[in-house]
Amino acid sequence: MARHPLWNDDYWLLLLQLYLTKPVGVKPLYSRALVSLSLELHIEPQFLYRQLFQLRQKDTPRMQRLWETYGEDPRRLKKAVAKLRAMKGFNHADAFYAGVTLHESFERLFRPLPEEPRLLPVMLVMILDLYFRLTPITMVEDTPEVRQLAKLMAIPPTLVVDVMDVFLYLDPCITRRDSYRKELLPACQQIWQQYGNENPEILTAKAAQYKAYFE
Repeated sequence: MARHPLWNDDYWLLLLQLYLTKPVGVKPLYSRALVSLSLELHIEPQFLYRQLFQLRQKDTPRMQRLWETYGEDPRRLKKAVAKLRAMKGFNHADAFYAGVTLHESFERLFRPLPEEPRLLPVMLVMILDLYFRLTPITMVEDTPEVRQLAKLMAIPPTLVVDVMDVFLYLDPCITRRDSYRKELLPACQQIWQQYGNENPEILTAKAAQYKAYFE
């Protein structure tokens, strides 16, 4: 496996703690805990997800020592993780990464939109997936699928409909409408450009993965 430029072998402690968090095991790719650690380390979830599988295999001397030292001693692991975070400046991220060039990519997906803090870009992906499974007449807050998705993401159904209205405006197959929240257009347009003309199976798969963040 290629080594990530920001990876540090001390981070195995953080991954072991994540792995041992109930339910014990490899966490879903976009689970909130895994994403939170990714944001903390500025390392994309996909890399940490693969590292979790390597951690589980215990097939190297390093992994065996790690498990022997901390696997059955959660208090010792907790103390080591706390010391690591203190030494690495995790509580002072701005200072820790001062002078380091960070090319953000996945981080933006999990940050609130400036125009609407209740929304994350990953939520727009999930709403777009639902958009393609509904008809315009059913894109209303009383539709069960709309209410179910809103409940999962902990936002009002009206907000899901607001986003769908923007997608309706962007959809070349639909007659353009003027009534939509124009401040949401740039963010929705970016998601539409990425997935609107893509294979729908790719969008559906990505939306399904993102659901783990809200479960």
